Amino acid sequence: MDTEVKEEISTEVKDTPKEDIVEKESVDEIDELLVEDSDETTDEEEEEPQTVSSKKKQKKKDEDEDIVEERIYTIPLGRALVRPPTKRAPRAITLIRAFVIRHMKLDVSAQAEEEKGELPTLLISNAVNEKVWSRSIRKPPRKIRIRATKDKEGNVKVFLAEGE
Repeated sequence: MDTEVKEEISTEVKDTPKEDIVEKESVDEIDELLVEDSDETTDEEEEEPQTVSSKKKQKKKDEDEDIVEERIYTIPLGRALVRPPTKRAPRAITLIRAFVIRHMKLDVSAQAEEEKGELPTLLISNAVNEKVWSRSIRKPPRKIRIRATKDKEGNVKVFLAEGE
């Protein structure tokens, strides 16, 4: 008998129209909220790409104006192989840094600091670093092609050359 009562109660609960009305109303409210949210997000999405693309274009123009000098070099890294195997990749990065300082005439002496107040910086991009370390610490590449750019303030940035 207990099972029959339970079955009757469960069927009654399922068949009550109050729950169906509540569920339908809540579903309708949720749908309306979703539609409102999607309208708001589409407006925001439409505005964001325009501002982002315009910012990117403006940033590229600023970068182009700031670049005073741009050169492409092939840097030999064979001297890094003279070191012990566990010190070759760090030596290759040091060789790149020394080569760029020498060829881009980056003045990092103490006299320049006194005259200008700030030293120009040398930034090596992550792509160059990954290229040197790509075959582990023991086997850096024998040579690497880079693109070095110098801005108005004398700062130099090093990137991988196109096609590398």
